Amino acid sequence: MRIKPLAFALTAALSMTLAAPTFAQETREFSVSTVLSDAFPWGQAAEKWAELVNERSEGRLTLKVYPNAQLVSGDQTREFSAMRSGLIDMAVASTINWSPQVPELNLFSLPFLMPDEAAIDAITQGKTGEKIFAAIDKKGVMPLAWGENGFRELSNSKHRIDSPEDVQGLKVRVVGSPLFLDTFNTLGANPTQMSWADAKPALTTGAIDGQENPLSVFDVARVDQVGQSYLTLWHYMADPLVFGVNKKVWKSLPEADRELLQQAAIDAGAWEIEKSRNELSETLVAIKERGVEVTELTPEQHQAFVDATAEVYTKWTPRIGAELVAEAQAAIAAR
Repeated sequence: MRIKPLAFALTAALSMTLAAPTFAQETREFSVSTVLSDAFPWGQAAEKWAELVNERSEGRLTLKVYPNAQLVSGDQTREFSAMRSGLIDMAVASTINWSPQVPELNLFSLPFLMPDEAAIDAITQGKTGEKIFAAIDKKGVMPLAWGENGFRELSNSKHRIDSPEDVQGLKVRVVGSPLFLDTFNTLGANPTQMSWADAKPALTTGAIDGQENPLSVFDVARVDQVGQSYLTLWHYMADPLVFGVNKKVWKSLPEADRELLQQAAIDAGAWEIEKSRNELSETLVAIKERGVEVTELTPEQHQAFVDATAEVYTKWTPRIGAELVAEAQAAIAAR
């Protein structure tokens, strides 16, 4: 008996439907690199991002946070290159650590450019911030949002610091950025580049006299326990954080997941910035209670440091981009 064409088509369609396998919605896990753990605001930003992504994707997207720069064997300056090459999927990273690969990020390390938090926001939340994100994008990493590690303050084991002359001769640990070396060399110090993992042992043995870091790092890492008895609040530079994604990973995601990932980063960054700023007063009280002598500069003392480091701008403005520096200064002046 011949099967009529319509009946055959229906039978075939039903057969294919029954035979076709059913798939659950794909789940994906991504690595996220940070330099500090969730004992610090920096690490908390990464964990918050992971939490929001997991919650909003209903577990379909998972971000696994790897603190202490363990994905680059502790060498935080290699993080950007590792992301660009695909060894790391995502990161919540310091602008300092990415600055060797993205020269525009050195803007934030210009000494005494940003006097307060409003100045940071004037850069990151305006056209200057958009241009910096475009520069990161051009170098092979997709930037999504800003976070904050805070203003970096100076501590040492020798004496009170309230003038440029007090810095002369001090052996100071700095991060792996040539601009930091130039700033401290200009002040007459003896700067030494080393990872944070190596810094605390060096402070303990007296191989170095001082270090510069945000108050949250000084507090949680208990730097006062390794001889850092003097702390100067000089606000000489700020350290914004960037939430970033490897370009190949970004392009592999559907539009809806990109939007989810970016909005979660924006929300995590805003949450972390507010939290870290609100905790500063309490952190400073705790540091003082442990016997650390804290020096807050007068406007005149602050200006002396500004004047003493002016030549750093002459050298670094062309490398960063004269137009970008001028735009940032204008945004700060108009805040």
